[in-house]
Amino acid sequence: QVQLVESGGRLVQAGGSLRLACKASGRTFSSYNMGWFRQAPGKEREFVGGISWSGGNTYYADSVKGRFTISRDSAKNTVYLQMNSLKPEDTAVYYCAADPSRLRIGVRIHEYNYWGQGTQVTVSS
Repeated sequence: QVQLVESGGRLVQAGGSLRLACKASGRTFSSYNMGWFRQAPGKEREFVGGISWSGGNTYYADSVKGRFTISRDSAKNTVYLQMNSLKPEDTAVYYCAADPSRLRIGVRIHEYNYWGQGTQVTVSS
């Protein structure tokens, strides 16, 4: 079992930056692929990006490519989502998720077994 806790969400102005953190506890975090998803009001949860268990591979949704960066610190059992050049359309609850399969980085919700409770990011125009 893995427990995930996100933090770092807040209100930020358009064009600003924010770093979210996802702290994992429980079993072997370093062997899990990790993903970030987001859900805006009235919309479905969508894939933002992911990082492989080794940290050697990342993959991003087109909507955030070039603006968002995912990294992980296995010593701290934490994965980060650095968000730059934020836009109002980035406003959402952001969730981290863990996939123990060690296959390719998943982009679908069902590919992840464990989820955090989410953290709210609001970007004002």
